[in-house]
Amino acid sequence: MATETPIPFVDRLLQLLQHLGIERAHVAGAVPGDWRGLATAHADRLASLSVVCPAGFDPAAVSGVASRVQVIHGDQGPVAERVRAAVGRVAEITLVTLAGYPGLLWADMAVERGEEIAPALLDFVRRMEQQHPSAVRALAPGAGEVAGLSYRVQGAGPPLVLLPLALATSQWEPLLPQLGKHVSTIVVAGPHAGIVPVLEGRGQAPGYVRMLRNLVDEVGLRPGERILEVGCGSGAMARWLAGHTGGAHPIMALDINRYLLQEAQALARTAGVQDVITFGEGNGEALALPDGRFDVTLSLTVLEEGDADRMLAELVRVTRPGGRVAAIVRGEDWPMQLALPLREELRARVARGMAAGVTERGCADASLYRRFRAAGLTQVRSLPQLAVYDDPGSLMVQTYQGRGLGVLTPAELQEWQAATAQVRTQGGFVLAVPHHCAVGTRA
Repeated sequence: MATETPIPFVDRLLQLLQHLGIERAHVAGAVPGDWRGLATAHADRLASLSVVCPAGFDPAAVSGVASRVQVIHGDQGPVAERVRAAVGRVAEITLVTLAGYPGLLWADMAVERGEEIAPALLDFVRRMEQQHPSAVRALAPGAGEVAGLSYRVQGAGPPLVLLPLALATSQWEPLLPQLGKHVSTIVVAGPHAGIVPVLEGRGQAPGYVRMLRNLVDEVGLRPGERILEVGCGSGAMARWLAGHTGGAHPIMALDINRYLLQEAQALARTAGVQDVITFGEGNGEALALPDGRFDVTLSLTVLEEGDADRMLAELVRVTRPGGRVAAIVRGEDWPMQLALPLREELRARVARGMAAGVTERGCADASLYRRFRAAGLTQVRSLPQLAVYDDPGSLMVQTYQGRGLGVLTPAELQEWQAATAQVRTQGGFVLAVPHHCAVGTRA
């Protein structure tokens, strides 16, 4: 059977614009994969671009439209510093600074800094509309789906396409009433937009799946045991687990993000595992679940995003005595391993730039093992592992590169591209991402 060729996201977006009768639109989003295609290959369709709290920024992607680009970002922490340094390489880009804010991948920025983001968006659209008018007919309110993208139109005025805000819990919702007074908002979602393809790409990457399989093997599942995953995202790991165990275990998968849960439920139906997995809304720091309900509880790269000790205490609480708690966190205390023929200084600089960051009370280091013991877990097994990515063209490699390459000079970027091409032709892996993994038993 022939493999279906995936449709590039930009082609899906262009089909949506055509369906709505929009020749040129203002666009706002966070994930580079959503807006890069418009900026690089279809600049004539872009009235303006506002990038809100990205995890990384590649100036080369907007070199042809820089005067129509603004970046809204914080000024706290290494991720913010990395993005701001990359933006500073192109003088024409407008930079709006959210003072005292890290703007991490999972930040709920529309809630936390919406009073600054909304005016910045509207002011930029107003200025760009004078220079590059969208010239669009009035859009009727409504919703629908085109080319695998769901959309919702409301408000009146120039069209502003709102692409997903990475892992933000509330997405754009808190700002829609204010924005809709001045522009026609077109909120875009679906399994092909935002962070969902990245989460799905990770769930399909052999290197990450190998690490997850090792963790599950260490857990030692027994027939019929009930499993809880906290922070399930798009449900990729829960679906993998359902398939790996042949549907032998009832799985509850929770996330605080309704946007991601909606996509997770749809993907589970498509995969035919909707009867095995129960999805629900839940805050990992305060689970609305009774004590000792589950035999196995999992947290997979979530303890980085909040109060790790509180989340771990909740995982222990809802696990029965004798049950097991398992977790994976990113190992940001280790350097990213880049297997490319590069100068060591350049390799190290890019590796540092690929880090996703961690909250003040989060865990992305070897303290995971100490935390497991402090939470009262026994028989703690420490499993530091590397998730290896060997395809230079894979979405995961592109995602990590998008974070790390923004601060390179054009000459350094050419050096990186040459090294990547060499790996593509001669073989070998591109990068290995360190993780800390642990399994413990509730006393």
